[in-house]
Amino acid sequence: MLNDYLEKELNSLEANGLKRKMKITSSTQGSRIVVDGKEVLNFCSNNYLGLADDFRLCKAAIDEIEKSGFGSGASRLICGNMTAHRRLEERIARFKGAENCLVFSSGYMANVGIISSLFNREDVIYSDRLNHASIVDGILLSRAKLKRYKHCDMDSLEEMLKQEGPFKKKCIITDSVFSMDGDIAPLDKICELAKKYDCSVMIDEAHAFGVMGEKGEGLAKHFGVEQEIDVQMGTLSKAVGSFGAYCCGSNKLISLLINKARSFIYTTAMPPMIAAASIKAIDIIEENSKLRKLLWDNTKYVNEALKRIGLDTMNTQTPIIPVLLKSSKLAVDFSERLFDAGIYISAIRPPTVEKNMARLRLTVMATHRKEDLDHLIQQIKTIAADLL
Repeated sequence: MLNDYLEKELNSLEANGLKRKMKITSSTQGSRIVVDGKEVLNFCSNNYLGLADDFRLCKAAIDEIEKSGFGSGASRLICGNMTAHRRLEERIARFKGAENCLVFSSGYMANVGIISSLFNREDVIYSDRLNHASIVDGILLSRAKLKRYKHCDMDSLEEMLKQEGPFKKKCIITDSVFSMDGDIAPLDKICELAKKYDCSVMIDEAHAFGVMGEKGEGLAKHFGVEQEIDVQMGTLSKAVGSFGAYCCGSNKLISLLINKARSFIYTTAMPPMIAAASIKAIDIIEENSKLRKLLWDNTKYVNEALKRIGLDTMNTQTPIIPVLLKSSKLAVDFSERLFDAGIYISAIRPPTVEKNMARLRLTVMATHRKEDLDHLIQQIKTIAADLL
């Protein structure tokens, strides 16, 4: 019976152009990688600053292995709470200007654990329609009332906030940078509404941490509202080039999560070498503005070129540059043609994006050279002329 179901579902995915297959990368994660045995330019990574294969992170990890070994051995509430974990939390809190910080093993685990710990069926959460799946799943697990406002639409949000209800706690939750559209949340206006309607605010800084802000602190710093946001979550697996996630906030918030967040309590702590590499990456991000400048210069160069070609890059304001194609088949065909030309950009299809919103999700890195960008632009222009 199960096999019949599996076959039916797989056949349906195949027929609708939605079946996914994984390619294998057999190199370090740089601007050029080897995928399925072929060297290609990498334009689909979240490794925005090129730190994932930086020798300084590698050295920090090796040094930590020599001191602490590889595995952590247990959950942090048993005997797995190691010096490197606490050093990382203190480093993130200092960088974000927060009172305290707690590290999780992944962004998904952080969002699910945070939201389900703080809210319950007596509460209401206002969530942007394009929030990451981990936020949606965290809300569903919490059993709080979910109200989804139109994407970045403050009129839609305020209309919902005006509707009084028998709720104990109210919270607005949003991505700061939206991972598929590349646009940013209007955090200044969200904080104004939160104050007006007595709501708390939680943000997911996954794609903003290391990229936005004066020194890469995130979008909250960019808008100057970091002290007005109750919960700041983010990941260490994108611009930081490492792995894991964090939650920044008050001492009371962190203490509660340590005691209630199931995705923190019931999992083995991350290997200490990962924490050490993350610390080194944050040091580099804070001290070296050159990488961010290169990233933003490359972003502007590519986005403006694609617009001149006549492609729809939506309302992107970040190094995430979507090329909207609408058709899933067209997105897959375009991606495959680019791969044949030595460029790796994934096709993004439902359910990751809504129906008829399939696209190429192009991401720029600080370590891309101008000749890399020119080759990308020329190949996209050639393929677009043929397919569109």
